[in-house]
Amino acid sequence: MSAVLNAPWIARQATDLLAQRGHAWLLQGPSGLGQYELALALASAWLCEKPTAQGACGDCPSCHAIAVHTHADLEVLMPETVMIELGWPLSEKAQDEIDKKTRKPSKEIRVDAMRDAVEFSQRTDARGRGKAVLVFPAERMNTITANALLKTLEEPPGDVRFVLATEASHMLLPTIRSRCLAHTMKWPEADEALPWLTGQGVPAAIAHDLLRSAGGRPTDVLRQAESGLSPDWWAHLPKAMRQGDARHLAELSPAQAIDALQKLCHDLVLRQTGAAPRFFDTSQLPPSAASVAVLTDWFKRLMQSARTAEHPFNVGLMLEALTADAQQTLMSKG
Repeated sequence: MSAVLNAPWIARQATDLLAQRGHAWLLQGPSGLGQYELALALASAWLCEKPTAQGACGDCPSCHAIAVHTHADLEVLMPETVMIELGWPLSEKAQDEIDKKTRKPSKEIRVDAMRDAVEFSQRTDARGRGKAVLVFPAERMNTITANALLKTLEEPPGDVRFVLATEASHMLLPTIRSRCLAHTMKWPEADEALPWLTGQGVPAAIAHDLLRSAGGRPTDVLRQAESGLSPDWWAHLPKAMRQGDARHLAELSPAQAIDALQKLCHDLVLRQTGAAPRFFDTSQLPPSAASVAVLTDWFKRLMQSARTAEHPFNVGLMLEALTADAQQTLMSKG
């Protein structure tokens, strides 16, 4: 994660935002652009004991406390599933309930956690640098949770600053958006993304193709590489789906398979409208007479499947069903 924090496009945006005043930021844009990393960079700089115009020093006790996820003046609000994934500790009560299997980790930001954050914002800071509240992904707040934040966001007590990061700003309450300074995430340039990827251990020979398959999002490249999705795998996906070969998806989770098929559908729509594909090379796309309407219906079905992708009844059957639907769409004549 520290490598992403130091990525040049994240560092550049952090410098720009730190030069501006404001007690609440909303970082918005599509996934894979580093919203969480930029949010953490801002919070780290606000709380740093030796900050510079470029951000946190990375060496002081405050920076160390953030690195090990124990800073007393930083409140992190995330769904419990995301906190576990990113290594942030849960509250003692939540951890006890999950350990005892009385409930599963929440996929939403719980209202109890938000109330704790509001109480946190009213306390005196422990290190003399104020307090920070980081909310990610902010779209995971339900209406009750968001309303619990509103008053504090509008009239923050004392020296507390907020940074909300989202991959779906349209899902936030308008009243939440209006109380924040908005920042739209910047896309990294290829000439800075490729050297950074090779520095993270991605072989230079395949970095360009992986960046293309990830739609130009370097952090998604790392996730794909960890999942074993090579350029050859991507190149053969369209043909495998047209042939109805479910084995091509066998090593993927349903969520990963759906993401890959959505990218294929996206590029097929672009081709049908005369635009250049984004995730695949034109030569990799299969011949298909499917109309934009047929492809749009397929995309809608993929979105519906995504709602149950985390807990499918049977993973193998779901992958076979996704493959069959893809084949039927690609072989469509209308």
